[in-house]
Amino acid sequence: MNYYPASIRNLIRQISKLPGIGEKTAERLALHILKISHRDAEQLAQSIMDVKARTRSCSRCHAWSDDALCHICQDASRNNGQLCVVEQPADMVAVEKSGAFQGVYHILGGVLSPMNGVGPDDIRIGDLFRRVRDESLKEVVIATGTNVEGEATAAYLAEKLQALQVSVTRIASGVPMGGDLKYVDQVTLKRAMETRHAF
Repeated sequence: MNYYPASIRNLIRQISKLPGIGEKTAERLALHILKISHRDAEQLAQSIMDVKARTRSCSRCHAWSDDALCHICQDASRNNGQLCVVEQPADMVAVEKSGAFQGVYHILGGVLSPMNGVGPDDIRIGDLFRRVRDESLKEVVIATGTNVEGEATAAYLAEKLQALQVSVTRIASGVPMGGDLKYVDQVTLKRAMETRHAF
């Protein structure tokens, strides 16, 4: 990489720090940035500065927002009686893209992981319980991941939420749409069998 001047090497190094970006991709992106107009480069740099300066956590659900409340929490057409609990803002975006949920969200900011020293006080579980007590919620949908930590977090939340007089549900998991049974792992297939439903 020494055949590039220091400015390009530095740009490649900075881009390669991004997740999922290897050195070759970083090099390709850096050379693309070099070719674009000065104005486009300034707009790219300014958008990075803007996102760092303006983006914050929604004071209600902890999603990314440019305002005190995110656009979902501000949306009067949402079903405020239904709350979907997810691990991270990107999980909320994934649920939103599905178009299957019209309620509001609560983002935990992680999952319980005693092996890594993450307990109930280290993620936003206390905020969740306050919301359940203070807001007129009819249902809490737990949409944490299906790995060990996600399942443990879901079980913990379900147990604690039962005492708060709210319906608690868990997103279904199992065989993916278009999936071929012979390629589905045993744990997923077992879960699909256990959570089967009537036609």
